[in-house]
Amino acid sequence: MRNRTIVLVLGILIALGAAAASIAGIFTHGGSGPETIRSFRGYDVELYGYGLYRHMSSDVAIQGIAQDYVTLFLCVPLLILSLIKTRRYSLRWHFVLAGVLHYFLLTYLFYLGMAMYNEAFLLYVFLLSASFFAFALVIAGFDVQKLPERFSSKVPRKVAGSFLIFIPASMAFLWLSVVVPPLLSGTIIPAETAHYTTLIVQGFDLAIFLPLGFVSGLLLLQNRPWGYLMASITLLFLPLLMTALVAKIIAMGMHGVNIIPVVFIIPVFDALALTFGLGMLRTVTPENP
Repeated sequence: MRNRTIVLVLGILIALGAAAASIAGIFTHGGSGPETIRSFRGYDVELYGYGLYRHMSSDVAIQGIAQDYVTLFLCVPLLILSLIKTRRYSLRWHFVLAGVLHYFLLTYLFYLGMAMYNEAFLLYVFLLSASFFAFALVIAGFDVQKLPERFSSKVPRKVAGSFLIFIPASMAFLWLSVVVPPLLSGTIIPAETAHYTTLIVQGFDLAIFLPLGFVSGLLLLQNRPWGYLMASITLLFLPLLMTALVAKIIAMGMHGVNIIPVVFIIPVFDALALTFGLGMLRTVTPENP
């Protein structure tokens, strides 16, 4: 992999920074406790009241802490492992590293955009910047035009490509079901905006990440070189993201929120994404890139 040293340094810094941010999110508890405020849009919003996320709405803060557990105990160790493995020129681990960096890029883009301003602001800025440049350098290390040759004939191209088209389409429908009804009714602002400025997650998903997944699946179905790159990375990123979603759903359920039927749907999607991602990796020829 080209730029190995720069990626290694950035990766180590990301691992340290993400661990620090996650520990702060999980273990800080100072604050005056929950309180209900009236947002400038007229919604009553319950603030979490504790720790790093004390000024965030309770439901979002709970989900953030749940994701911090996944980041700290799954994604940070996997990042370190993939950094070690890519030092040995493993193409398979090159894909894994790109998928993990994709997770950190998306995570801290959302944290920087959605988390109410807190003590970790500059840390979020650094993590987003480092993740972006590390991810870009890893992508630049692939010889894209030769990638189809590096996969055997057993690559699950059609089923994996179809899955990558289905998942973004499903998520887009879900987010549009939040955004469109208020527009049609004339109320304009969804209740989910609470006291935030806008719908950060829905906006970035609809604008960037869902189209990216859809195009990845489409290009893979068309047997395009970029399809092999984008689809492999997306299928290794999705299990991490969906594991975080499962953790968020469980956390919400523990606080009395109705989590039926998503508590059954998301783990199935998670398992399918992991199956297809590993299926793509198994068909990569073992020679060094």
